[in-house]
Amino acid sequence: MTDRPDLSNLPSYRQPRRSVFSARRIALMASVVAGLGAAAYGFGPSRSPADLFSSPAHAQVNNEVRKVERPIGFADIVERVKPSVISVKVNIKEKTASNDDGDDSSSPFQPGSPMERFFRRFGGPDGIPGLKGGGRGRVVQGQGSGFFISADGYAVTNNHVVDGADKVEVTTDDGKTYTAKVIGTDQRTDLALIKVEGSSNFPFAKLADGKPRIGDWVLAVGNPFGLGGTVTAGIVSASGRDIGNGPYDDFIQIDAPVNKGNSGGPAFNTEGEVMGVNTAIYSPSGGSVGIAFSIPANTVKSVVAQLKDKGSVSRGWIGVQIQPVTSDIADSLGMKKAEGALVAEPQANGPAAKAGIESGDVITAVNGESVKDARELARTIGGMAPGATVKLNVLHKGQDKVVNLTLGQLPNTVQAKADNDNDSGKAAPRGTDVPKLGMTVAPANSVAGAGKEGVVVTEVDPKSAAAERGFKEGDVILEVGGKSVSTAGEVRDAINTARTDNKNSVLMRVKSGGQSRFVAVPIAKG
Repeated sequence: MTDRPDLSNLPSYRQPRRSVFSARRIALMASVVAGLGAAAYGFGPSRSPADLFSSPAHAQVNNEVRKVERPIGFADIVERVKPSVISVKVNIKEKTASNDDGDDSSSPFQPGSPMERFFRRFGGPDGIPGLKGGGRGRVVQGQGSGFFISADGYAVTNNHVVDGADKVEVTTDDGKTYTAKVIGTDQRTDLALIKVEGSSNFPFAKLADGKPRIGDWVLAVGNPFGLGGTVTAGIVSASGRDIGNGPYDDFIQIDAPVNKGNSGGPAFNTEGEVMGVNTAIYSPSGGSVGIAFSIPANTVKSVVAQLKDKGSVSRGWIGVQIQPVTSDIADSLGMKKAEGALVAEPQANGPAAKAGIESGDVITAVNGESVKDARELARTIGGMAPGATVKLNVLHKGQDKVVNLTLGQLPNTVQAKADNDNDSGKAAPRGTDVPKLGMTVAPANSVAGAGKEGVVVTEVDPKSAAAERGFKEGDVILEVGGKSVSTAGEVRDAINTARTDNKNSVLMRVKSGGQSRFVAVPIAKG
């Protein structure tokens, strides 16, 4: 028997055995990975990749996603609230035509404010483009929106929709037309209350109790372009918006499309409650660009209650010109935070002046509630009844004090006349330079029409710190750093004192056009 040769040491024999070992090792590793994969994804060899999305784990996730996506529509809400919304049609006998320069004295809003521009673009009631052209006595028609707030026919709309109207008609969601009577209007909030006769069972909407959150859904229902009941949807984009219309600005900003004819219509939340009354839009083109403003429901409640009771609105009044406390002003006054309302000037014989409040005081709280800024103070005091007693926390010359006063009634009109008009034709002196501020000043008593107090700004360098802070020729500087000034030298001394005290800016009280304000002007060191 022949011995077999030992082939184990030959390369051709050893290699196949390593290959077999490697293949088994790879197969084992693959089976482990496959097992981990099956455990992780929950499918076996007989299941297709599509089964991945029907696994129990993913089914649970998908259910959660479907919950987040709801509601997928607003049909149920719209069906419930839409009958409460009305179209408002007005007839106005045009008494005067607009001037060629675009001046329209019939506008109920402050000149230059966004609301005034909205009025000028769209006219008094929406749809009357500026009330331009035509002869005297021509009857023009306009339209807006509104909504019932009670079954007996009380409805809310905008003041600018019905202001000056000789006849008001409303059309309900079912197409019926009724005559309406204007019960009362409030120009400051642009709200109006009307009464519709003809039924005692009108469908009505509820005003929301709480404030909307930014991001909440909102449904705008109204009469855009006279098309009748139209619904648009969006979200609450912002709250507490100040659009420059007045001290009571506290608008909700929404992105639900609002156009001409939507004014006075409701903005609903997903509970079917009115969160606000649509009143204005921001739009370079005149159509919706996704920025609209609504009057909050809590404001509507308080105003409508007074309009229903007596046809007008009475507001508390303390008799002060106020302005915000900026960071520069806070630094000038030694305040840690830029909060509160700065008193620019108390009105003579007003409640604040009688209680000892002075220019330069900062009102920080009302009845123990902190005041964030000047607008909040105006809204807080305006929401109180005349004759009420209030406690004000005041920062006076760096010291905290408490002032008790009785509120007066806010006058319907406040007229201010500039007292620095120069009617004599006498040229103002050039004045004396104020170093590093970029302006020249002269004693007020040397300039005709400027009064006897302070110094008059006679020239402003357009590239200076003074120009950046809004100083202009003719302004009268009454105080610098809390001290009255009557010469350029006193202005310089006050600035040097602030610089010595390591202040970054100096506070000046300035009168311009009959109105006083404080301006914090940065000062250079050295």
